[in-house]
Amino acid sequence: METHKEIDTRGLNCPLPILKAKKALADMASGQLLKVLATDSGSLRDFQAFAKQTGNELVEQQTVGAEYIHVLRRR
Repeated sequence: METHKEIDTRGLNCPLPILKAKKALADMASGQLLKVLATDSGSLRDFQAFAKQTGNELVEQQTVGAEYIHVLRRR
């Protein structure tokens, strides 16, 4: 999946991955995709809740080893 922007939040704990994603999305155009790399296991549910609250679409979530990959579509 091709994304427009990628941010690395590995090593950061809640709420920092969400805050960094929120800031990145604010600089993006509607419909663009943001990929977030994280190592916080809580980020799986955090990004689900974030998408519901903000109206951004959570397109994909993956677990690869000890990393979590989240892809959001800007509303």
